[in-house]
Formats: sequence, C-alpha cells, structure tokens
Amino acid sequence: MKWDDVALVILAASGCLTLLLTQVSEVLSRLPQIIRAWRQVRDELSGGTGPGRGDRSGSAGGQDEG
Repeated sequence: MKWDDVALVILAASGCLTLLLTQVSEVLSRLPQIIRAWRQVRDELSGGTGPGRGDRSGSAGGQDEG
C-alpha cells in the first residue's frame, strides 16, 4: 500500500466520520419534536381527546379494554 493510498483512506474515513456525526447531531436536535409527534400519533390512535392526555392516565392504569 502506497502513501497515496493511505492518505486517501484517512481522508475518506474522516469524511465519513464527519458525515455520520453531522447526521447524528441533526437527529438528536430534532428528537424532542419527533417524540411529541409520536405521542400525538399514539394519542390519536388510542382515541385521545387532545392536549389533555394526562387526564386519561390517572385511574385507568392502561386497562381501557376489558
């Protein structure tokens, strides 16, 4: 393996690592928004009534269906 090949491998690896870290940073910055959207989808699928989802979790205990 020549030094040119080693230099190209190092440059390619650092470029891939930079791209990976950038993508991870983007996902982590959007994570709260993704979690809110997922909770909204779950509430809609379970017949939720809107933003007051804390009212339903009190006495039901997750056993709505009998």
